[in-house]
Amino acid sequence: MSSLPIPGAVIYAKNLSKLSHFYEQIMQCGISHADDTYSILALPHFQLVIHAIPAHIADTFDIKSPPERREDTAIKLVLPVNDIGLARETAARLGGQLDAPEHEWEFQQCRICDGYDPEGNVFQIRAFLPRHGK
Repeated sequence: MSSLPIPGAVIYAKNLSKLSHFYEQIMQCGISHADDTYSILALPHFQLVIHAIPAHIADTFDIKSPPERREDTAIKLVLPVNDIGLARETAARLGGQLDAPEHEWEFQQCRICDGYDPEGNVFQIRAFLPRHGK
């Protein structure tokens, strides 16, 4: 076992409960801890922290429906999934979107697809190709 903490990422959210629920469903994991300011979604070797944007800042902007895709960032979150088709349906049902199947590609034994969450944050999902298993 490593002596290092579990790696993770933080996403700031205007709507904490909506974004937490979105990633909980996409990642097919549970919320390991939550309070009024954050939620921690945990996979065995990764934690995603959804942190509420303070109200005095969140009140200064609106998120459109559907949200504008925010691609002008230096970092893109990459998440593992078992089934891209199921993730695509889940994202659409919860206010996000994954790119159409014709925009998927293969890399390092995985099928890959980009998308965005209900607040427009761009992320990527990866599923093992069938021939490589889990």
